Amino acid sequence: MSTYETFDSAYRAVLNDIYNHADFFNQPRGFQSREKIAYHFSIQQPVQRVSYNQKRKCNIVFNFAEALWYLTGNNSLDYISYYNKKMPDYSMDGHILTGTAYGSKLFNLGDQQLNQWQNVKALLIKDPDSKRAVLQIFDGSELAIPNNLDVSCTLGLQFFIRDKQLDMIAYMRANDAFRGIVSDVFSFTFIQELMARELHVPVGKYYHSVGTMHIYEPDNVWVTHVLETPSDARFTFPEMPLENNWEMIHQLMDYEEKLRKNEITLHWQAIQASNLTPYWQQILALFSIYQMIYYHKKIDQTIFCHLMPIYQYFLLNKWPNNINNSGVNKND
Repeated sequence: MSTYETFDSAYRAVLNDIYNHADFFNQPRGFQSREKIAYHFSIQQPVQRVSYNQKRKCNIVFNFAEALWYLTGNNSLDYISYYNKKMPDYSMDGHILTGTAYGSKLFNLGDQQLNQWQNVKALLIKDPDSKRAVLQIFDGSELAIPNNLDVSCTLGLQFFIRDKQLDMIAYMRANDAFRGIVSDVFSFTFIQELMARELHVPVGKYYHSVGTMHIYEPDNVWVTHVLETPSDARFTFPEMPLENNWEMIHQLMDYEEKLRKNEITLHWQAIQASNLTPYWQQILALFSIYQMIYYHKKIDQTIFCHLMPIYQYFLLNKWPNNINNSGVNKND
């Protein structure tokens, strides 16, 4: 198994491996791809969960939105399609997502509506050496749905407390090495970090285990651009605070809904006046700026300038025209 310090280094290596050293060339469901099967790697610092490749143009707002979508148990298409306009393509009824919406399975699994999160947390508190701390995601019934557009790519997440820190393994049946891996590793390590805070132990190692790691043919040109571009890894991703993060998440998501529905507009003073602590204020600021981009409003310079430099970097790389045309002084 290959081991990397951060996701930034893992992403480039995995992309290069699949693109240049594929074991198979095939057409699952008619989509040409190159792949390797039984693919595994680990990350020593899971909190460093982002790629800084400028050609990849990672969407930091979507990354946070998707992770929080999972953690709030939401399966609403209205929510996630606001952040990614391609998501409706995977919905069977135009209202919810059944496979991709992992959160509904983490907190409301099956007919008994099991809260897997609380069960796993309680198990690890009672028995820190347990081998049973698994969050199940894939459901075999998904394959029984005719022409199902949305079969879970993730099988499950398993937690281990070893050497007094929380390790996690993500098991996936399939993973897109160019697109999906970026948001998947972000969300899964975010979940790992939150569970570690719940258990009052440090974040340990992250393991990514995939049945088929692949690249689809339409992305080949973009993959070559990414591989030709050096990483700009000059930032450190912020760590989640040692506090009641669930209370912060619920408050943040109350604001998120109002922003998404364009019911409120926040200024920096309002963000500061919220009950959110600085870590979560930064995410609220990102959601606020995204609302301005989505609804074609002028970017609030004060909010942008109070963002951490790492978040300014991602916004500028993803939406340079919106930011540059807003009159923001990026040197402030």
